[in-house]
Amino acid sequence: MTDSGPPNAAQVASSAYRLAALDQDFLLGDSTRGLRFQLEYQKAQEALRRFGVVSTLVVFGSARIREDGPGRQGFWYAEARAFGRLASLEGGAARGEPPFPNVVATGGGPGTMEAANRGAFEAGAPTIGFNITLPREQEPNRYTTPALTFRFHYFAMRKMHFAMGAKALVVFPGGFGTLDELFELVTLVQTGKAPAMPIVLVDEAYWRKIVDWNALADNGMVGARDLGLIGFAEDAAGAWRHLKAAGIASADGRISPAADAACNLPLGAGSKRS
Repeated sequence: MTDSGPPNAAQVASSAYRLAALDQDFLLGDSTRGLRFQLEYQKAQEALRRFGVVSTLVVFGSARIREDGPGRQGFWYAEARAFGRLASLEGGAARGEPPFPNVVATGGGPGTMEAANRGAFEAGAPTIGFNITLPREQEPNRYTTPALTFRFHYFAMRKMHFAMGAKALVVFPGGFGTLDELFELVTLVQTGKAPAMPIVLVDEAYWRKIVDWNALADNGMVGARDLGLIGFAEDAAGAWRHLKAAGIASADGRISPAADAACNLPLGAGSKRS
């Protein structure tokens, strides 16, 4: 007679018997989408608080530019790198111990993201990479702080983390993805869903060539005052001057009272963001 195993083998092998926390079929199913969304929020948020990040400077821009790329690409890469370094040194993130204000945060990939993370890394500051899972898998660049290198499945949750800790947004030339991220944050500020923050576009000629900003107001699509939500700079130094003029941080890296009043409170310290 052949041994057919224990009498409850079928029950033990059943998917229903798996612990819910260890059941991949269940965890990746449609009914647990909300749970996965919550986990993507909570994991990154807890890591940021544990590390001591209290605010961020978000940098957007094309993933396609290269340090030795054609045309203006080399310039854009160099200026994103310079901004990462300058903002980390003068904004306080390179202070060497927590709490860390004004930490440079990018999408974690190549191009502009690599350049800004690289500049912060070279300044000795922590720097964040909010990566996203894509059909052509995005690899994190080597300059993000390992403990602050995250990966998201949901674009919406990734965008939420960009917005939550941001004291300012600096945007270098980019394509569809950069425009999507830029207008997401501009809309949040415009509608009061996010506190006021300086938004600076680097290389004014590029941005005015691809978007007719004044036409939006001329046709009544936005108010004339809404155009004031966006400023322009020609290089890293100009972008940082714009941020300092907005009260982001003093030269010694301490967050000014004006910046805290105008922008959001530090993460984990009673932030009003929801």
